[in-house]
Amino acid sequence: MTQPALASAPRHTSAPAPRGDSSIGGLLLESGKITPEAAERVLRMQKDLGIRFGEAAQRLGLVTEADIQQVLARQFDYPYLLPGEGNYSPRLLAAYQPFSPQVEALRAVRSQLMLRWFARGRKSLVILGVNAGDGASLFAANLAVVFSQLGEQTLLVDANLRTPSQHDIFDIKTRQGLSDILAGRAELDTVNRIESFVDLSVLPAGTLPPNPQELLSRSAFGELNTRLEERYDVVLYDAAAFSAGSDGIALAARAGGALLLTRRNQTMLAEVHALSQQLHQNGTQIVGSVMVEF
Repeated sequence: MTQPALASAPRHTSAPAPRGDSSIGGLLLESGKITPEAAERVLRMQKDLGIRFGEAAQRLGLVTEADIQQVLARQFDYPYLLPGEGNYSPRLLAAYQPFSPQVEALRAVRSQLMLRWFARGRKSLVILGVNAGDGASLFAANLAVVFSQLGEQTLLVDANLRTPSQHDIFDIKTRQGLSDILAGRAELDTVNRIESFVDLSVLPAGTLPPNPQELLSRSAFGELNTRLEERYDVVLYDAAAFSAGSDGIALAARAGGALLLTRRNQTMLAEVHALSQQLHQNGTQIVGSVMVEF
């Protein structure tokens, strides 16, 4: 995924988790980057030279610049992961490369969505690609991470009941999910809290049903969406591509708004027009469009 750009017109809050020592030294200790014995060495050098704790730890070869940047991010409630940490997809750039140009572009999209949609009292948004393989699921996953990094209680719902992928991206082992809730076979305890990101949760697709469009068109989905909006500030739905069926159309009609995703040099203008027409006919507001390239 590279350089997305937003175009066209287009809080449930929870108490913060208790924190321990939020100093650089305390965070390095808590994360296992240094031992208590090593911390004493750092403190001695810090006192002798009158330098910062992190600088002293680096001079002693105990931590790297990347380690320091990560704990600084934690100090400012901006969590991210170092390469190799967690079992998430390496293509989750918002988690592993938060200062890359691609993620800067994602944050720009986030800002536009906050202004154009979420700041206006809306909480649900469907991410809808035109064709399978456009990268809508990966985009939705990264967008969910950057919303959570903003401090918004964010839920990503894998509503692609044909070829779901969020369970793979976030290494979720739970078998039940959205489809099971809609069928009355599961409850909201199937939502998975993503431990690495305090404000991010994911509801996987669950059991693949034989009738995805009908399942998403039922009143049960509208009722579920209402419950989710009561719990979260931002609810993002990853929908099946338009070319796979009308699932996303039904989903967007319930959520009220859609963000269209296209792929540079791949998506045809006529296809975008056809999708836009169907969304408008179903009373869905197109909040914006994003073009990605691979």
